Amino acid sequence: MRAGANVYVGYPITPANLIFSYASRRFPIALPAPDEITALQWMAGLSAAGYLPVTATSFPGFALMVESINMAYMMELPMLIVLVQRLGPSTGTATAGAQGDLLLLDGLISGGYPLPVLCISDLEDCWLLPALALRTAVELRAPVVLLSSKEMVMTQASFDLSQLPEIEPVRRVFYPGLGPYRSYDPGDGLVPPFLPVGNDHHIVRLNASTHDRSGLLQHTSEEAMANTRRLGEKVEALTPVLYHLDEQEGARTLVVSYDITSGAAREAVRMLRAQGIPVSLLLARTLLPIPAIYYEVIDRYPRVVIAEENAQGQFARLLFGRRIPSKIRLVGAVGRMVRPEEIVQEVLAP
Repeated sequence: MRAGANVYVGYPITPANLIFSYASRRFPIALPAPDEITALQWMAGLSAAGYLPVTATSFPGFALMVESINMAYMMELPMLIVLVQRLGPSTGTATAGAQGDLLLLDGLISGGYPLPVLCISDLEDCWLLPALALRTAVELRAPVVLLSSKEMVMTQASFDLSQLPEIEPVRRVFYPGLGPYRSYDPGDGLVPPFLPVGNDHHIVRLNASTHDRSGLLQHTSEEAMANTRRLGEKVEALTPVLYHLDEQEGARTLVVSYDITSGAAREAVRMLRAQGIPVSLLLARTLLPIPAIYYEVIDRYPRVVIAEENAQGQFARLLFGRRIPSKIRLVGAVGRMVRPEEIVQEVLAP
């Protein structure tokens, strides 16, 4: 809200309920939707009207939102969706955490187009990343997913709030021209200037089907296909690359993690270094599109341990597909958090 989000649309679902509760007391506008499909449709309408909407959900609700997220992606409507992961499949166990939604996010947009996905890894990120995610949504004119998990959202911890920097509001710039306004004309860039519907000067055409730069329905014309390709190009080029890298001289092993397991990874690295064992650490905050720097760092190490709270090694699969290189070692858990000792054990394993 400090960054400029001005409306929250929610439907209560565990473990995102606390966000729903806090938002209903703090946002200038908070709308309780009757279901998650309606929530995303309202988000789209509010975004089209110039608001910056936010919602939070978990997998069952997110699954209902998928078609509407695709719609908002095609219409180029900025919004923020907080996805609080929990144990699946299906409704699974609502009060057990997990990191099981990453591969779903990679294939969320029909046609294989990338969706910006940022990920919280510690308490400070809980303060900083929502603002960055909202700014990304505005600058890209796109839905952005902020990934978290049950433990990060529902666990209480002591924290020195005085160490947190000020949050600067997102600066919104609407189309300043005299017209005519073409809703999807990016000019010399990749992102068209935004203009809310219902303004006093210009017609604004928003279209969820294949369209030209004016927003007019097209089949597969050259202009329409170029416009569709641009949707992926802007996300690939403009999504911020956020990560934490702590490399130690002489280290031959790299520990990689993200989200809630980042805490266990940090602790494991501290334990190993206390024993005189050099080890490096990479914590991913930008998950999609995959930053090229992750491959550059991983390539420097003969041994890489990837830790995440699922059984499939989803981040490893995201990076390498199903043919994971032999130098990659996986540490996973289902129904509980990954323990630092398990990461240490894999680093030390022959």
